[in-house]
Amino acid sequence: MHTEKNKSGSTGYWIATILLCLGMTAGGIVQLIRLKFNVDGIIHLGYPLYVLTIFGIWKLLGVTVLLAPGWLLLKEWAYAGFFFLMTGAVLSHIVSGNSFIQWIAPFIYAILTVVSWYLRPASRKLKITI
Repeated sequence: MHTEKNKSGSTGYWIATILLCLGMTAGGIVQLIRLKFNVDGIIHLGYPLYVLTIFGIWKLLGVTVLLAPGWLLLKEWAYAGFFFLMTGAVLSHIVSGNSFIQWIAPFIYAILTVVSWYLRPASRKLKITI
């Protein structure tokens, strides 16, 4: 029974992590190539265009860290970065008066970030010793 619970947690972890990484990779790429949709959106939110490059690079680096073995401390930073980036996007859309449909995607990615972090296997957790 304990093994079955570990398998379901591992499956949930990989589903959440793969969906998160696919979304962050796609988002990072379109931000780096400055797809018109992203340019228009970032201008509407009141941010300078250069943040697209920063966000795109951070997303691609974060995906690399999450999928690579090891780098446990960097994984914690990647999760934190994704969480702050996505919740910041949600709040930016809300404050700008955008509708639910315009901020649901970053909200879902914030949830996927938390789920992936929470379900990560012991081999992907930072061990803190005091």
